[in-house]
Amino acid sequence: MCIIFFKFDPRPASKNAYRLILAANRDEFYNRPSKAADFWGSNSEILSGLDLECGKEGGSWLGISKRGKLAAITNYMEGRPNPDAPGRGFLVSNYLTDKDVDCYSYLKKLSAEGHLYNGFNLITAEFRAKQDTVCYYGNRGSPEPIRLNPGIYSLSNSLLDTPWRKLLQGKQHFSRVVNDPSLSYDGLVQELLNVLNNEELNTPDPIQESQGDGYSKSMIQALSAVCVRSPHYGTRTNTIILIDAEGNVSFTERTMLNCDTSKWSTNSFQFNLQV
Repeated sequence: MCIIFFKFDPRPASKNAYRLILAANRDEFYNRPSKAADFWGSNSEILSGLDLECGKEGGSWLGISKRGKLAAITNYMEGRPNPDAPGRGFLVSNYLTDKDVDCYSYLKKLSAEGHLYNGFNLITAEFRAKQDTVCYYGNRGSPEPIRLNPGIYSLSNSLLDTPWRKLLQGKQHFSRVVNDPSLSYDGLVQELLNVLNNEELNTPDPIQESQGDGYSKSMIQALSAVCVRSPHYGTRTNTIILIDAEGNVSFTERTMLNCDTSKWSTNSFQFNLQV
């Protein structure tokens, strides 16, 4: 499970405004091995965390490249996934490493084989000097990917902007933050982290619960929060990505240490898009 809020504005009103503001949580088993976000050793153009789970090493949930490519994935909530299906994290990594395919064409090709995977939602984007494009495809929804218009979006473990209570509550909070002109850069990052770390339960939620076949009642309740907390599973990474009008990228990751919900490390990266 994961959650993503983002504001896409390809032509911000001022050079101090942002073309993209993205705030995301990665929810996972606390003991699943993974690597915190960094530039890839053999490819310093790509910045992401990496999955280290046996058989799925090298997959990712969220990443960006200096060439302006960005991808983020969430799983679709379904109680009985196919254990033999291919790893969905490679859909992020493969897009970031492919220098010859645009974000829409990648999803278009993927849609022809989307049935091979367990349920997922994939955001792919390109931030270029002359044009920014953000696209979406969910393999449990429309057979065709879509290009997104400028606006504010929310995505969790159903289709884009499905009105789960946690999404509605979180999107409202996110919208207030990103539309507050008084916030400094540091203030914006901190307020976005506050959005992501809201542990308030949003129950009952009949829409979310109707998709929870195979989940226990207590787990569905835990999953109703923006920041998920259960004994062995929950939110273990917060990520904030900002891209300003001049192509400056700020990437902030807050990640849990040693499976301990009281211990966290925060790292930030800044670079300019090479486009």
